[in-house]
Amino acid sequence: MYKLEEPIYFYFFAIIPVIVVVFLLVLWWKKRTQKKFANATLLVKIAPDTSTFKSILKLVFFILGLSFLILSLVNPKMGTKLKTVKREGVDVVFALDVSRSMLAEDIAPNRLEKAKQIISKTIDKLGSDRVGIIIYAGNAYPLLPITTDHAAAKMFLQNADPDMVSSQGTAINEALTLANTYYDNDEQTNRFLIIISDGEDHQEETKQVAQNIANEGVKVYTVGVGTEKGGPIPIKLNGALIGYKKDRMGETVITKRKPDVLQGIADASNGKYFDGNKTENPVEAIEKIIGNAQKSEFETKQFSDYKDQFQWFVAIGLLFLILDMFLFDKKTKWLKKVDLFNEES
Repeated sequence: MYKLEEPIYFYFFAIIPVIVVVFLLVLWWKKRTQKKFANATLLVKIAPDTSTFKSILKLVFFILGLSFLILSLVNPKMGTKLKTVKREGVDVVFALDVSRSMLAEDIAPNRLEKAKQIISKTIDKLGSDRVGIIIYAGNAYPLLPITTDHAAAKMFLQNADPDMVSSQGTAINEALTLANTYYDNDEQTNRFLIIISDGEDHQEETKQVAQNIANEGVKVYTVGVGTEKGGPIPIKLNGALIGYKKDRMGETVITKRKPDVLQGIADASNGKYFDGNKTENPVEAIEKIIGNAQKSEFETKQFSDYKDQFQWFVAIGLLFLILDMFLFDKKTKWLKKVDLFNEES
């Protein structure tokens, strides 16, 4: 396992494209100046040992050396020990609706991105609590098993989209049932399920399923995204809008948030419903609820004794810079005879 001590230094990689552009401009300027001085045949006779390839190779060595030195500033660290630690927290599972209706842009940037913002910011507020993520549309699928790795949870979350689910619809029932299998700690007394959806295409028995899961100790909270006025579902190709979803009659489908559905699920499970159109509202409310919950102790394994690895990158970087210093722009004599790179032409 590794971690990066100073990832801010990755910004230094922006220097490399500048160096390449400057090199190309200088090379172009040289070629242009040489053409003013003499024609190509005469230039070969005047400077027979000039090698464009060697100049490019020097640039490659310099960039490689610089890249490794930048990585040394970032200072990757490797964990050398895996140890078991005890932590306190609760289990929080997020069920994210990724049906096509969540692509509606009646709230900016769209319902799905708003839902991701809510989950991401809520995760940021959690301490040592464990999190898991489920995605659902016509079916429910596990996106991330319950874990203490909040960074991994946010990374997986960003990849969630409607294409990850084979059938469309809103299978909240399946999401509820799947979520109940996520909680692997029998001693955990506080289990939370946060459903983020627009509430469309629900099933009639959803309230009963929510009540059943609540009876098993899971606290269910719902967050609604979208407006009750609604909006069309955009169809995009490579990020460009090509139209809107239409029904069988050729009419544009207008998808609307159904807060009564989400409120009904929350009521059936003794939970609460939150309006998610303003990100701060559900995030702060959920943070307060989870913060006041009784924490249970659990064990987790994590790497420790992280050791600096920057010295390897410094050594490799200096090696490339030394090679760059000792590499001349002129043609190598034995390569000149072999003409491996067709430099004589």
